Order: sequence, then C-alpha cells, then structure tokens
Amino acid sequence: MFKAASWLQAKKSNANASTHSLDSLAEPQNLESAMRGTKKLSTSHTNKPAIYIMNDDVDAAEAGLSEGNSSFHKLGKGVVTFLKATLGFEQNIMREASERLAEAEASASADHRRAQREPHAYRSSIYPPGSEFALCHAQSQLMSAVVGVLNESLTESLKGFYKLRKAYITLDVILQAEVKYMKGRSGGSVTSTRRNSADSLRSNRSARSMKGMPGGFGDERTAPAVSSGHRTRTLVDPVTNQVKEYGATTMQGDGAADNDEEDEFFDADEGHEGLETPTHNVGQVDSDGMHEKMVDLSAQPNGIPKEAPRPPPQRQLTTTGMLDHDPGSDVFANPIDTFIHSGSNLCFGLLLLLISLIPPAFGKLLFIIGFHGDRERGIKMLWQSSKFRNINGAMAGLILLGYYNGLVGFCDILPDNKDGDENLEGYPKQRCEVLLAEMRTRYPKSHLWLLEEARMEAANKRLDKAIELLSGDTKSPLKQVEALAMFEKSLNAMYSHRYELCAESFIKCVSLNNWSHALYYYIAGSAHIELYRRLKYTNSASATKHASKAVEYLREVPKHTGKKRFMARQLPFDVFVYRKIQKWEQRAKDWGVEFVDAVGISPIEEMIYFWNGYKRMDEHQLDISMAALNWSPNPNLNPTWPRETLDENAVHAVLRAAVLRNFHHHAEARTILKQEVLVHDRALFKGHLRDDWTCPTAHYEMAANFWSERDGSGSGREGERVRECGEWLDKVARWEGYDLDARIGLKVTTAQDTLKKYGA
Repeated sequence: MFKAASWLQAKKSNANASTHSLDSLAEPQNLESAMRGTKKLSTSHTNKPAIYIMNDDVDAAEAGLSEGNSSFHKLGKGVVTFLKATLGFEQNIMREASERLAEAEASASADHRRAQREPHAYRSSIYPPGSEFALCHAQSQLMSAVVGVLNESLTESLKGFYKLRKAYITLDVILQAEVKYMKGRSGGSVTSTRRNSADSLRSNRSARSMKGMPGGFGDERTAPAVSSGHRTRTLVDPVTNQVKEYGATTMQGDGAADNDEEDEFFDADEGHEGLETPTHNVGQVDSDGMHEKMVDLSAQPNGIPKEAPRPPPQRQLTTTGMLDHDPGSDVFANPIDTFIHSGSNLCFGLLLLLISLIPPAFGKLLFIIGFHGDRERGIKMLWQSSKFRNINGAMAGLILLGYYNGLVGFCDILPDNKDGDENLEGYPKQRCEVLLAEMRTRYPKSHLWLLEEARMEAANKRLDKAIELLSGDTKSPLKQVEALAMFEKSLNAMYSHRYELCAESFIKCVSLNNWSHALYYYIAGSAHIELYRRLKYTNSASATKHASKAVEYLREVPKHTGKKRFMARQLPFDVFVYRKIQKWEQRAKDWGVEFVDAVGISPIEEMIYFWNGYKRMDEHQLDISMAALNWSPNPNLNPTWPRETLDENAVHAVLRAAVLRNFHHHAEARTILKQEVLVHDRALFKGHLRDDWTCPTAHYEMAANFWSERDGSGSGREGERVRECGEWLDKVARWEGYDLDARIGLKVTTAQDTLKKYGA
C-alpha cells in the first residue's frame, strides 16, 4: 500500500516538474535570469545586481520569475514566499510557500536526473553532474523544513526535521566535491576530511534512508557512473567509515528512480499524554519511529522532555581544504559554479548554525535530526557565501547580521573580542558594519537592511538612534517587513523606557502581524502599569487614565492566548502571560485591591530581561530600570509589598542582579542572588501560578557574573572564574521544565559552546 502511494506521489511530482532538455549554454542563461529576477536583462540590469527579492520589490520579482519555467525560476518563486512566510508567520503564506517549494523540489529532482544522463548538460570541473539542481533541491528542502517547523501542526514539524536530514546529505556531497577539488589542486588526500564529515551522521540507517537526491546523488560520495545495464556507487558508511561499492539497476525513466517522498507521513495524533521516552534505537529515521519521538516530545510539559538526552559527542567537521576563494577567482569563471558554491555555503552554514543553537531542553531534537551543529564552521561558511553578489550572498548577509545583532545581542557569555574581526563567533563589529554598508548599497530600497542597521545601533547602546531609523516616512511594500520593523521599534521603545511609544507601537503590531497578539497586548498594558505607578501620587487624573488603559489591554490577553501554536504546543510567551494575568486576578481577589494594584514586580522590566534589553542600555537607562524595580519594596509607594510571596521576591532579586551585572557590579549582584534566591529550596518556587523561572535563572546569572568578572589575563584566577561559570551553567542545563526555559536554554547553549573554547 505504501509503495503504491509512493509511486502515485512520484508520478504527481514528475508531472509538475519541467520537461525541457538540459543544455550547457541555456543553463547559465536560465540561472542568470532567475537570479536577477527577470528573464531579459537590460544593460543597466547587467551592470548592477538587480535582485528584486532582496530589494523588497516582490511584484517585480514575481513578474520576472513567472517568465521562466526552469528549476532556478521555481526556486526563486519559493524564496519569495519563504521570505514572506518567515517574516510574518501567517498560515496562508506558509501554505503557499510549502506548495511552491514542493514544486521547486520536484522540478530540481527531475532536472538532476536528466543532468546525469544527458550529454549536453553542464559539466563542472569541481562538482558532480547535476549539482546545481541538487543544490536547488536541498535549498527547497531546507526552506520547506523551516516552514514546516513553524507550522502549527506536529506532523508538519516532523516532516520539517526529516527534510533537514535529507538536505544535509545532499549539501555534504556537494561540499565534499569542493574538498576533493582543492585536494587535487594541492596534491593532497580527501580521506580524512570525508571521514570527519561522515562522523557527523549518527547511524547507518539514517544515511541509507535519506536519499538526498532522486537518482542516487544524495547518498553518494562520488558521482554515479551510469551505464546501459548497471551502475556502481561508492558510499562511505557513516558508522564504520568503510568505503563500499554497491551495484544497482539503471533507472528506466524518471519514474523508476528512487523517490524523495517514499516515506509516507500521516496526521499526527496530538492528544496523547504521558507517553514514555522510547527505548529503541533513536538513530533510526523511519517515519513511525520519528513520529513516536515527536509525540513523546510534545507530550511533556511545555513540550520539553525531562533530562532530555543529547546525541553522543562526535568529531567536529573541519574547514581545512574548503574552497574559500573570492568571487573574482578563476575558479568561478562559470556562473553555475558560483551559484553552487555560494548556495551550498549558505545552506550548509545556516544548517550547522541553527542546529548548534538548539537549547539543552530540546536535546531530543538532535536525535531526530541526526547530526550535530558546528557554529564556528557554519558562521565561516555564511561569511564565504556573503562575498557573492547574488541572492545567496544577500541571504547569507541577512542571516549573519540577524545572528550578530539579534542572537549574539541576546546572549551574555560569548567569546572575547580581543581578536577583533577575526573572532567571528563573538561580535566582529567592523566587519558587520562593512557588510551592512555593502548590502545597503546593493539594495538601497530594502527596509530589511534598514532594520538591521537599527538593530546594530541598539546593540551599540544607541536606542534613540535605532528608534529614529525605524520611524521614517517611507514604508516597505512588504507588510511582513513593516510588521517586523514595528516590532523592533516597540522593543527599542521598551528598552529606552518610552512607555507611551512602546504601548502605541505594540498595539500597531496587532494589526500588522497575527503571530502573538497576547504578548503585544500584555506588553502594552504593562507599559501603562509603569506610567500609572509613576503618576499615582503626583497626578491622579493621568494615573487613572493609564490604569484604565492597562486594564483594557491586559484583559485582552486571555482572549488571544492559545490561538497560535508551535509544534502543536502553545507559544511559550502566550502561556507565560496568561499565567501572569491569572496570578494578578487571584491576588486582587485575595487582597481586596484593584487589579492594577495587584500587579507584582514591574512586568515591563521582566519583559526587558527576557529580551535582554539591559545589554542594550546605557547607564542612564539602567538607572531608570533600577528605579522602576525599587518602586515595589518601597512601603510609601506600594503598601501591598509585605504580602508578596517568595517567587515575587525572587523576581525582584533576579532583575536587580541583572541590572547590577550590566553596571559591572558583579560582587553585589552575586550577593543578592545568594541571599534572596539561592538560599531557598528550589521546590518552594514551584506551584500554581508561581514564577518558577527565577531559581534556574538565578543560577544562570551567577554564571554570567563569573564570566564577566574575568580580566582576560589568562591567570589562574581567570581559569577559576571560567570553571565556576561552567559549574553554574551545568546546573541550569540539567534543570527540569520551567517557564520560558527554551529562552534561557538558548543562552545556556551559546554559553556552553563558548566555554568549550576555553577548556571548560
């Protein structure tokens, strides 16, 4: 039955694929047409990289791409909708992206098989025949995987993780061809590099079950030698590292080839509770086994398994021998080779970076995906791709700037910047500024780069400048970009304590984006809570107005929670803010006070902490935060303080300690954490409506303080600080589930990766 369904699916996919013959002269033209976003280029277009997609001109991109029917054009259409889907998280756009990417996959699959057979197809001196279509296929799979994981369905998320594995195989083969080429130029051997790459896959079964490209490309270490009767394939067993040769019957037409979608998926039953962790070989990737793992993952509280196991340690991939020439090199004389190189570095680099960021609580996902990430190599590959003036280079630049200005800005325990721009895992400030300037020159109309410039200003503690950049009169024609810019502006207003602008901007986000309205209303209401507290004893009329607004917005929160889901679970922030509203309502009832007076420690400061806004503040803004936190324990301002519970006192302690850490008052911060949080049994922080995140976060803050106290001297005391930092991090990494643990877990993962470089 499964085989019949698979055969029918293969026929359907092939029917949607392009049926043209391949020509080594036409291929570069099709590629150039798709990469430029138009089929016929004028001289002016030829002289500058008019890639409409990255210049926010989606209509022009769509019009140009619709003029061609090649795999490159179909991939371009997929990129357009993928960007819209990932920027806006809208379900209808995600469905459209999935459909387009599926069509691009089918077309690339068919073209790859033709490229291996047809004598007139392009033959590269670097890559196996059809690698350009293998890359198109892998890019489609990678984007489809991201869309699948962002989908609200557990089944679609499962498919997404499976596609990541298949894309990895295909990309690995392409990159091994580069290593072989470079070794050939230098007269070296590729054996050791192949072995390192093979080590990154965890099981023999995983390699066999993921045929990276129909026709045998994805699971081959060398290009297949096709004959009239049989072909011989040389594969590297990813477990034994032994090279084996396999004979296979030659394909009789496209339909007889191995089909990419042979593994069938059915709708997941998302209602299971209390399932145990499977004890069978988790390295297997059959659809039933993966389904069990995903349901098991979903069944745990907050979708997080206790003591989530991580795959065993393995040798890291090496960058030795990688092709790292600049675009002007004679190696890239043919645009197809340029496309393959820039695209494979983009995709593989992104893949390695993303997997390296998986928090400890989601360690089980690494078993499903089947390989480890490698942050250092991933970042280097993205920088390599960003050198090229095409869509791949632009996407790589966007990812890099997002990583440095977003993720690196979110984390605290990072490699030192003493090596300057050579330290790519820290924050190579000058290199990022040059990259941003180059991208803004290439795509002057795009607001994506304006957004990244604003993020860079915020990362450099210039919040007012960041808000100014995002407050211009010109708007992007892409509503998803506008929504993202408004969200960024809202966060910056929150960090800079411009509460009215913060509330106004988050309310605008409600109409621009439907991702998490509950969070938007919660932060807007929290901003008015802060204004109410400021004016309560000096301007009662204004205070009453802000109290009314706060209640209005906060009452909206429960109406909007639970509407969005991630991997079949509620969004973590939705769960968090809903619990907070319940907590305040219960306190108001128990204490006999108004709802606004039952609110605990400054909720806006709490949100600032979870977005690591303190790292973006200057000293004046940190002073304002400390003043807001000191309002709560002041009996003259807050008569309900004596009634506060242990968990609220812990919130107060953790936030004050975080502000002090950013003031570099590390000893004082540690004292507060020890005396007001860590002295208590962790069980006391748990319970109905309690803030259980404070105790594990206090452990993380201890680690961050020890890390920040280092002086960079390399002395024995320096090593002791690193060791103590690692000990506190290990405790957090092993913590059971708690509110927003994945968010703290992301910081922990980054920190642990950093400490490895310091021998901890």
